[in-house]
Amino acid sequence: MSSPALYTIASVLIVSVIPLLGISFLFIREDLVRRSMFLFVSFSTGGLLGDVFLHMIPEMQESPTFVFDLYILLGGIVFSFAVEKLIHWRHCHVLPGDPEAHEHAHPVGILSLLGDTMHNFIDGLIIAASFLVSVRVGISTTLAVIFHEIPQEIGDFAVLLHSGYSRSTAIFFNLISACAALLGAVLLLSSAGWFEGLESYLLPFAAGNFLYIAGSDLIPELHKQTGLKQVVLQIVCMLLGILVMYGLTLME
Repeated sequence: MSSPALYTIASVLIVSVIPLLGISFLFIREDLVRRSMFLFVSFSTGGLLGDVFLHMIPEMQESPTFVFDLYILLGGIVFSFAVEKLIHWRHCHVLPGDPEAHEHAHPVGILSLLGDTMHNFIDGLIIAASFLVSVRVGISTTLAVIFHEIPQEIGDFAVLLHSGYSRSTAIFFNLISACAALLGAVLLLSSAGWFEGLESYLLPFAAGNFLYIAGSDLIPELHKQTGLKQVVLQIVCMLLGILVMYGLTLME
């Protein structure tokens, strides 16, 4: 097995397991998780934006097809919008007991699982494509996915509980959904040899996907917190997320 494949499989497994740690922490200190959720979301926003503008786009600029790549980036944004419209579901970050939980669980249950599974499948494709570009881009993309997956999976878990699933059943469905990322990664790695340069097309697509998640899903959640202290903490955490991505640019 080649190095990109090994890196990809290991990264996808980590991405699948780490959000479960956040869910397990939810059992212990649900009140603390609810109060600190906006910090996770802020950090995630910075990580996603940092990955796009500090790693993905600079990598795209080295390609002779950079202008065409920008069209693919726009296509990634439109595709992400279409997927959410298709399944009528958003990646909300709402915890059990929140007054907005019922409002955000639209629709609940199986549609939520469908959306999460599709999202994880795309994450697997993106991680695999990133490692085919370079190890640095692969690591930065994996971290960006992890940053987003922690608040997203906690939110998904909350939606399942709100839909009537038991905690054990909700965890089981989250594990099954996480397997879609491995499927996406294996599919991309196995087909990369058939379509030369496939990763160069998926990288701008991934950038568009990340921009959509940050701008459509995460930032609107942050705007719900309007207190001065919370806004300052949001900005600090967002900058920390960007700083982590900047640190990765020093790897090469």
